[in-house]
Amino acid sequence: MPRKIVFGLSLALGLAVSVPAKSQDIDLSPEVIEQSPTLQRWLKEIPDISHDIRHDPSFRTRLRWGYSQYPSSGDAGGIYVGAEDIFIGKTGLTVRGEYQEAFNGSRLTTGVDLQYYTLPLGLYANVAPVLGYRYIQTDNYSTDGVNVGVRLMLALSRTGAADIAVSQSFVSPGSGDEVGITSLSVGYAVTRQLRIAADLQAQNSRGSKDSRVGILLEWMP
Repeated sequence: MPRKIVFGLSLALGLAVSVPAKSQDIDLSPEVIEQSPTLQRWLKEIPDISHDIRHDPSFRTRLRWGYSQYPSSGDAGGIYVGAEDIFIGKTGLTVRGEYQEAFNGSRLTTGVDLQYYTLPLGLYANVAPVLGYRYIQTDNYSTDGVNVGVRLMLALSRTGAADIAVSQSFVSPGSGDEVGITSLSVGYAVTRQLRIAADLQAQNSRGSKDSRVGILLEWMP
């Protein structure tokens, strides 16, 4: 490579490295800097973007409560209380739990699950195996046992403004009391911390097929 080109590259690299990232070297008023947390952060230290993508979740913890309708149980109404994706430290391990019951006593489901998201938490799509416990009671049968499955999370916004979650699991898999549960949940934020969600669930046993539709409020702490 010609010496002039080598010298030019060296000079350009030297100038790039020597440019200071100080607020006094940026042609911005102090008021603009004070009103921008992102700019303040970059002035103090250039963030590790790859670290943020890996550890900063693109979805948030949600506390949920609302109304449930059970079309397969005479359109009985009921209540739903639950929590989604309570993070355990700064890992992909989360806890979820739910309690749902029809007012007329025809349906009752409660349980707790552990979920481990296998991909970097900052991605807009993630997959998690599910392991937990579930108790189910209907007019036709009741069962309880290990709940095993998989969950797909589609975070449409990193702020928790909107997301879609789909899961498939099996209670007491391999036994005569096995129950398959398919769930779809869609949430949309109306404020920074409050969301409205629609919850659909199909519950299939060997002798019965049940369903649930829920309209929920979600609080993001």
